[in-house]
Amino acid sequence: MMSKLSREAVIRRALALADAEGVDAVTVRRLAGELDVTPMALYWHFKNKEELLTAVADHLLAGVARPAEFGGPWQTRLRTMVRTLIETMREHPSLPLLFHVAEKERIGSFTRATDIALGLLAEAGFSLEEGYWVSSYLLNGAITLVNGRPDCPGGIRPEEAEERRKQHRLALEALPEQEYPYISAYAETMRAAPDVERYFSFGLDLLMCGVEAMAARIAPASATPNNTA
Repeated sequence: MMSKLSREAVIRRALALADAEGVDAVTVRRLAGELDVTPMALYWHFKNKEELLTAVADHLLAGVARPAEFGGPWQTRLRTMVRTLIETMREHPSLPLLFHVAEKERIGSFTRATDIALGLLAEAGFSLEEGYWVSSYLLNGAITLVNGRPDCPGGIRPEEAEERRKQHRLALEALPEQEYPYISAYAETMRAAPDVERYFSFGLDLLMCGVEAMAARIAPASATPNNTA
């Protein structure tokens, strides 16, 4: 039985469980039962739960750095990396939580993506320290964007999200319109179903436009020729 159980099969089952029930639901005993093996069969591949969760995160992030391997302007390559990260988190809601429980330094694909991002930001004119700040900002911004999605924020069920949105709208509509005209007008827009795709597209632009604007401010200074004559 042990030889038939692959490392990939364990990772995929752990990922499915984490997405469905949360990271806390992933235990060696639970996985062993679902895979119909003994716990020792899992320990053949992973020493402990932390190592398993790190492997799951590494598996999920494997495709984030891939777009940057192709040519093109740094803006396009970095934007595609961030978009891929957001799309991966949308598909696998456990990923933001995995960032908190797994050691990022041990996630090979995360380290590679960070190194590539630093290179792209250096190409844009940022120092390595600034590039690290920017890459951290983009990571945290992407996580916040996904966690705050208007259709099911915080990973709650769609029906719960709809009721929460309704109660929020009613609370805003109860405010005095003369005192809060813009909030009242915004409350009216909440009657329509949220445009989730537009939300993510807008959010990606919001993240990247700030980085691109700062890079544009850096570029003229770095391109100024030295007057040595």
